[in-house]
Amino acid sequence: MKKNLLSSFQPINLSMGILLIRIIIGVVMAFYGYQKLINFETMAASDFWAKEVSFLGMTGKTPLALTIFAEFFCSLFLIFGLFTRLALIPLLICMGYIIVCVAKFKVIYSGDNGIEMNNAFVYFITYIGLFLTGPGNYSLDYKIANR
Repeated sequence: MKKNLLSSFQPINLSMGILLIRIIIGVVMAFYGYQKLINFETMAASDFWAKEVSFLGMTGKTPLALTIFAEFFCSLFLIFGLFTRLALIPLLICMGYIIVCVAKFKVIYSGDNGIEMNNAFVYFITYIGLFLTGPGNYSLDYKIANR
């Protein structure tokens, strides 16, 4: 009896799915970081980064620089699958900080179009999934490990 591919519990190509998630999430998050990078001085002087954000007692340029490191540079590592689990740690800390300190645990809230979900929470869950699965076979980590 022939198995139906669409109702099977076996993955069609697990590594390709992980690659797709890594690239899409990484590119979108890298855009967030790039916008912060090119507008660094303006954003560091803003009231939000100077007064609202306090990471380990630091305000202004330091937490912004750490955010840029996580969102831009760690996302590039994620896209290429290089030091993937290590690169996910700053991203998880960044999204966790946004959920806890900036959004005050508001994961689901009433928005302009009805019920909306906090984007940082979606990224956080995706990063946890990637941390647990690893980078997959289509990554530089896999190429380096299998030399």
